[in-house]
Amino acid sequence: MFADITYEGARSVIGPFLHDLGASAAEVGIVAGIGEMLAASLRFFSGRLADRTRSYWTITIVGYGVNLIAVPALAFAGHWWVAALLVALERTGKSIRGPARDVLLSEATTVVGHGWGFGLHAALDQTGAVIGPLLVAFTVARSHAFGPAFLGLILPAGAAVAALLVARAWFPAQGTTAPRQIEQNAFPKVFWIYVAASGLLACGFADFALLSYHFQNAGVVSPATIPLLYSGAMAVNAITAPLFGRLFDRFGIGMLSAGTLISMLSLPLGFFGGPTAAMAGVACWATGIGAQDAILRSGIAQVVSMNKRGSAFGAFNGVYGVMWFVGSTVMGVLYDHSITAVVSFGLGMQLAAAVVFLWLSGRLRAPSSSR
Repeated sequence: MFADITYEGARSVIGPFLHDLGASAAEVGIVAGIGEMLAASLRFFSGRLADRTRSYWTITIVGYGVNLIAVPALAFAGHWWVAALLVALERTGKSIRGPARDVLLSEATTVVGHGWGFGLHAALDQTGAVIGPLLVAFTVARSHAFGPAFLGLILPAGAAVAALLVARAWFPAQGTTAPRQIEQNAFPKVFWIYVAASGLLACGFADFALLSYHFQNAGVVSPATIPLLYSGAMAVNAITAPLFGRLFDRFGIGMLSAGTLISMLSLPLGFFGGPTAAMAGVACWATGIGAQDAILRSGIAQVVSMNKRGSAFGAFNGVYGVMWFVGSTVMGVLYDHSITAVVSFGLGMQLAAAVVFLWLSGRLRAPSSSR
């Protein structure tokens, strides 16, 4: 929660912050894409490291510690490329901690249901993601600048590391044992089809940085309202993630197709409409994120055994991150030429992903039955 206060608070204004530093829409799209690519693609290596060393807690703590440096340092970025480097550093920290943290969570969620467990995790994340943008909005409205808001985020960043150290002291054995199941020597074929569909989804999903850039560039809402919209989106996410988690546990991966169809509405609403449509579009965007948060990792936990799970999360996020980068870059470049092209591209990619996820319904099996 504290970590999300930190980096989601910062993320809520990265688009307009880069705009004020002189970045173009294409550059904003590239920065957002590179950040997500680093956050996801480097997990391929950190996931393998986690499986090999089983130092899940240590790797997780180091990854969260990067927040303590990168986010507050944005306050001192005088050029957009300096801010871009700090965004990349923060996303690198996310890539370090991701697989190790997800392995810890996947072990714990075996007891309560993967969908519900990861959905609850997402809801707790989004509690912080609601608070962070609100704090940033308050600071920006008061100071009329983005810098002081970044500097203030050093407090929740420090609190995140402190809370994690307490958790490590209370549950030192987490990650050292695993439920009895057949171990896998290689990933099942359905895993790679699942990863490919997730890549299509990432490619067509507009980053909030580009949405918020459009809101400021087109004068849809005031700058101080943008982090409020993001905070509201995180509140929607906190509600929809556990809901989609429950639906996944009951009905399976087809629920991700439903979430994707909802998220597709964010493109025409966000890029073509006025203030009311923008709010509705952000809500649809957040609903799609909620479905992804609850279901994408849950599907992997269903088909990959514990001994390969760190590598599986890493490989999945590697593909997801690269495709997010490709999609963000393409959308940023298209925005400078045609907003209609941005919307058409995003709709096409997400629709293709929804079709594949629907085809996968009923084909995902637990690791013990996949051999």
